[in-house]
Amino acid sequence: TLLHDDVMDRDTTRRHRPTAWTVFGDADAILTGDAVQALGLRLLAADPHPASAAAAIRLADCVMELCEGQHTDTAMERRAPHEVTLDETLAMAEAKTGALLGCACALGGLYAGAADEDVEALDAFGRQAGLAFQLIDDVIGIWGDPRHTGKPAGADLAVRKKSLPVVAALTSGTPAAAEFAALYAAPYDEDKEDLERTALAVERAGGRDWAQAQAADRMARAMQELARAVPDPESAGGLLALAEFVTRRTT
Repeated sequence: TLLHDDVMDRDTTRRHRPTAWTVFGDADAILTGDAVQALGLRLLAADPHPASAAAAIRLADCVMELCEGQHTDTAMERRAPHEVTLDETLAMAEAKTGALLGCACALGGLYAGAADEDVEALDAFGRQAGLAFQLIDDVIGIWGDPRHTGKPAGADLAVRKKSLPVVAALTSGTPAAAEFAALYAAPYDEDKEDLERTALAVERAGGRDWAQAQAADRMARAMQELARAVPDPESAGGLLALAEFVTRRTT
């Protein structure tokens, strides 16, 4: 997903290193992403475990949902900022990021022989944690420190991306939202001060506070689902560590 995402977004760096498409070209980056996905499905299909068939189906369904979410994302970028709603942006983020993490958690439950309701609770945990991850990722995309993120400051704002904090700011109904909408409708003029003004406008319109509050809320929902699936905190140690990483990450 990251190989393909970098091609589609034309991102040139990831984790302080050049992205694959900038080094090897679009074709090889896309083919490598396809090959890695096929390898994952092959590993499940070749596994003699009784849950392997159900796991392969779940992963295939997840990839379909992820592609639908990515399609929605690219389609939204072609629309005017005022045409995009917060609900559809949240749904897109859940399909893009939540589905994959939910699938990963559910596969663990399947292979552990968990009951159906526990597998679904693990899926719900992953989805909510994934959405919290995306919310924090969008905050980092605007206000993250390039020394830690490995990406230029305000990279999402430069391309006028309709990230969750941005759409929350645009739809806040505040006087600051109207000011921000006018600013965001204009193309980026490659001026550092433009990015600083735009980031401040998102914050004044409530986008940053909303995203951080939503991330905390989604993580609280995730923890409820995890407690339902794995009541023993010691047994849930790895997933609890994942939740802590999502909430504390800065890169």
